[in-house]
Amino acid sequence: MSITMTDAAAARVTAFLQKRGKGVGLRLGTRTSGCSGLSYMIEFVDSPQEGDHVFEDHGIKVFVDPKSFLYLDGTELDYAKEGLSEGFKFHNPNVKNSCGCGESFHV
Repeated sequence: MSITMTDAAAARVTAFLQKRGKGVGLRLGTRTSGCSGLSYMIEFVDSPQEGDHVFEDHGIKVFVDPKSFLYLDGTELDYAKEGLSEGFKFHNPNVKNSCGCGESFHV
């Protein structure tokens, strides 16, 4: 399996990387947090870490640490504007439950 991005997410990541002026890609991960157990994290990557799973979609490299990959395998990253809100959304087929506020999930 892999990690993929929609056209909208790829365009937004490309714009962020260009504005930032450096970086080799994007890191997706998970951390223990929230009422459902896990939450997502996104950060820029200036240099990969040993053991990272590396995927490329729309010309953008996506790095995922081995532990997070267990929870993120098959995920699609999207970017959406809804009213006054905008941001990245994770379409993760592994999620069994999520909290009411949408900040955390359980696999």
